[in-house]
Amino acid sequence: MNKRVIKHGYKVAESLYNLVENEVLPDSGINAEHFWQSMADIFDEFMPKNASLLEQRETFQAQIDKWHFDHKKNAFSQDEYQEFLTDIGYIVKEKEGFSITTTKVDDEVALVAGPQLVVPLMNARFALNAANARWGSLYDALYGTDVISNDDSAKAGKGYNPIRGAKVTAYARAFLNQAIPLTSGSHSDVISYQIANSQLVATIGAKKTVGLKHPEKLIGYNGEQDKPTTILFNNNGLHIEIKIDPTSPVGKTDIASVSDVILESALTVIQDCEDSIAAVDAADKTAVYRNWLGLMKGDLTETLEKNGKTVTRSLNADKTYKTLDDNELTLPGRSLLFIRNVGHLMTNDAVLTADNQQVPEGILDGLITTLISLHDLKRNSQFINSQQGSIYIVKPKMHGPDEVAFSNELFTRIESCLGLETNTIKLGIMDEERRTSVNLKECIRATKDRIAFINTGFLDRTGDEIHTSMQAGPMARKELMKNEPWIIAYENRNVRIGLQAGLKGKAQIGKGMWATPDEMAAMVETKIAHPKSGANCAWVPSPTAATLHVLHYHQINVSDIQDAMLNTFTTTQYDDGLTDLLTIPLLKNQSELTEADIKNELDNNVQGLLGYVVRWIDQGVGCSKVPDIENVERMEDRATLRISSQHICNWLLHGILSQEQVMESLKRMAAVVDGQNQTDPTYKPMSADFDTNIAFKAAMDLIFKGKEQPSGYTEPLLHKRRVELKAGLI
Repeated sequence: MNKRVIKHGYKVAESLYNLVENEVLPDSGINAEHFWQSMADIFDEFMPKNASLLEQRETFQAQIDKWHFDHKKNAFSQDEYQEFLTDIGYIVKEKEGFSITTTKVDDEVALVAGPQLVVPLMNARFALNAANARWGSLYDALYGTDVISNDDSAKAGKGYNPIRGAKVTAYARAFLNQAIPLTSGSHSDVISYQIANSQLVATIGAKKTVGLKHPEKLIGYNGEQDKPTTILFNNNGLHIEIKIDPTSPVGKTDIASVSDVILESALTVIQDCEDSIAAVDAADKTAVYRNWLGLMKGDLTETLEKNGKTVTRSLNADKTYKTLDDNELTLPGRSLLFIRNVGHLMTNDAVLTADNQQVPEGILDGLITTLISLHDLKRNSQFINSQQGSIYIVKPKMHGPDEVAFSNELFTRIESCLGLETNTIKLGIMDEERRTSVNLKECIRATKDRIAFINTGFLDRTGDEIHTSMQAGPMARKELMKNEPWIIAYENRNVRIGLQAGLKGKAQIGKGMWATPDEMAAMVETKIAHPKSGANCAWVPSPTAATLHVLHYHQINVSDIQDAMLNTFTTTQYDDGLTDLLTIPLLKNQSELTEADIKNELDNNVQGLLGYVVRWIDQGVGCSKVPDIENVERMEDRATLRISSQHICNWLLHGILSQEQVMESLKRMAAVVDGQNQTDPTYKPMSADFDTNIAFKAAMDLIFKGKEQPSGYTEPLLHKRRVELKAGLI
């Protein structure tokens, strides 16, 4: 058991207490006793409010379940259904138009569109890699992925393949032609680059010289003007470096001695305390907070073995250049960091009440992560995260305006306790729960002075869709869910409502994750739809993906797209999409489902569920590449698990599946997952003993107890089983 320190009636785990006292509070400007008293006061004030909001969720769910149950014998009426949701307060009345008033927002959030990384904060190496993903090599991103075809002559083997390398440089030159075109000719034909009279001079052939079609895109360089080593450009607010080095392995084979093209890539990063980690107790939470502290103080490091050598990772320094008027330009070397706290549901034993009840984890996160962020605001680091002196906290899994208002009130109270100006904390709304997307306008209104981010999350949103309408009938097959009317309305409404609420130029409107990190060619082909939709950021699973996805923001000027959309909203009539959004994605032709269809759907769900759960429970890995049933590796976190478990639960409830079918699939797929992990020396097979394997039991719980889980969330059951496993290791 954790040793405890009693502070104003609350029992603080010694590990957390020591972190706060010895590492966080020094140089923060906050007196220790003032902090602990403030913590107690905040818990006293906000814990009952938190509990009341969770009770309201349960009340709504019970009312909706009863309505569906009572109306099963009658033909479904969408109008009656929506009238019912309005009557009970699930749908709130939209008030007049408004515009957010958020101020002191960094350019990476307000003005420049680009990729956003989400990374598990519990893993220091991943956290550092993501923070350093502000800049990425286009050559490396192309050479190491399937964006460059892997035919016989261009395969990426152990050594450098010059044929593949030539394809990489051709691709990169084509990108330069699009982003920073010359007055004539192609970057592919340039034999040298110089700068003269504040202009780019590109030599093509023996005598011809050309400049930039848009000269203003040249903004800096390093080296000498007649022999630059780096040339810096700006396109759509994003920076591009052409690196020139005739002595490098690549540069010495290039006609212009270009050794690389470096792109400003992940403008922002969400360091995640929630879905992508497995933090179940005080020790875990302390580790997470310590990593955030290292990022805010700028001293986080991680030592690892790579290619037989010891490598120490740390935060990248800023980048400096000479400007065209002989001054110095400094650009951030790191992404702007957000932190995602947990939502309102979960509790943690890092702090206990006097009667040994765990405190709400989301309240604890808000308090501790803000306290830690003071080190950035006070410039206690050699690096600066927010140039504007703001703290960016993303709040997930909020249900409707009242819950958003609660977070807004909590942040105001935290700011007051820590001596911060009101609205220093900027709030990000994850539009991933049904009651939030239905009432998004009023959710934004509830935090209009501090909101800096909204985004869509198809995976969690689908999980909540299934659970909310669990009693309505069997749901559509999972792979067909994206074809349902609600998802199109969901994605479109998010952008429209955000723009109409004045987020343009003040906040991010985001889109969801690309889930298959090894399929970059497909991402480059399709993810351009996100900036085209008017979203000024979208999630990517890796630094490499960020460097490739940023190509889309060079092609699409999102600000222009948003202006055109706003003009359309004011000049034309449009359907607000609410009816489509509330159209339940029920299975259309259940009679056409074959036994093979049912088996395939079940096996697909079960295999993905087991592949994720076994790593979560046994290894404490909250997010990783998990092979699916076709051995395609997908980024999995709890959102994917929520869909799979709720979908099986729904088909069980409505008789498409039997418990015997599910158990047979669980045992058969466990053997498949064991085989997929056989090269991992730390892996413990599930199929060796189904009766005692805790991970397998957790998977069963998620399915057979899924209907009773609050909002269909997987966290309570996962945490319980992970704590059970950790207790057995002591």
